[in-house]
Amino acid sequence: MSGNVVMEKKTVPQAPARRRFLQKTLSLIPLAAAGGSSVVALSAPAAESQSEGVSAHYVPVYFNNDEWRFILAACDRLIPADSNGPGAVSEGVPVYIDKQMELPYGYGHLWYMQPPFANAVPELGYQSSLVPRETYRQGIKAINQHCQQQFQKVFADLSQQQQEALLHDLDGGKLTFDNVPGKLFFEQLLENTKEGYLADPMHGGNQTLASWKMIGFPGARADFQDQMDHPNQPYPLGPVSISGKRSV
Repeated sequence: MSGNVVMEKKTVPQAPARRRFLQKTLSLIPLAAAGGSSVVALSAPAAESQSEGVSAHYVPVYFNNDEWRFILAACDRLIPADSNGPGAVSEGVPVYIDKQMELPYGYGHLWYMQPPFANAVPELGYQSSLVPRETYRQGIKAINQHCQQQFQKVFADLSQQQQEALLHDLDGGKLTFDNVPGKLFFEQLLENTKEGYLADPMHGGNQTLASWKMIGFPGARADFQDQMDHPNQPYPLGPVSISGKRSV
């Protein structure tokens, strides 16, 4: 995987500043980056539970039912709906993640995957022996087992506050599992969630182009000649996807 994500470390859960979060996340482009991640502000104050949107009727190809419920719940905590726009789930981010697991990316075919696997700096590339689809399978199983032991419920059935606390513990390296490092699992989840929220809709997420509209990204417009004589002025038109979909 190429590229690194550099985000501001936060030691205490705070309400999300979605615009600041997405602006910092622009360093993800091009997508499919796998550098280090850091914690994001997880919860939106007074935000109502969001609709599953395009994720509601999607049948996952890779994830089983328990895994899919985890993905839906976790993505909803990482990028919840708020006054600035829809959240990750209604925009189809879980769909994006599931589809990625059946591509060469999910199988780890894009990188050299032979040992040794060193505990090295991100600049030296991906170092885990687990490919992304294995990281998810092992990680979700481990976190659900942990939740069963602590709360007698799986992650998806916990309160939002409990879910957020567990995600912060994963990011902080406070949870360790036998088969997958908790922080590695969180980094994979956070990275793919941001990718899906900012990607072109053809990949499964960002179905209403809400994130592009939020950050002022025009998308795949053919030209900008009509704006050449208006320097230093905001671009007035909404974004357009590769297939020609326009923001609502």
